Amino acid sequence: MSRKCSVCGNGPQYGNRISHAHNVSRHRWLPNLQRIRYEMADGKVRRGYVCTGCLRTPGFRKVA
Repeated sequence: MSRKCSVCGNGPQYGNRISHAHNVSRHRWLPNLQRIRYEMADGKVRRGYVCTGCLRTPGFRKVA
């Protein structure tokens, strides 16, 4: 699975996890992806991984 949103291209983000003693280790945050069927702007229905941020946008249309 490509951990990338099919709609907006949102992918993993990288950064540091810093402890109280300021110990630094690398960390990776993955987007919250859901596998759904959705309708594109031209009316075609596709299946793909969509982030929850795109699901909440007003113009996005999920197909049952």
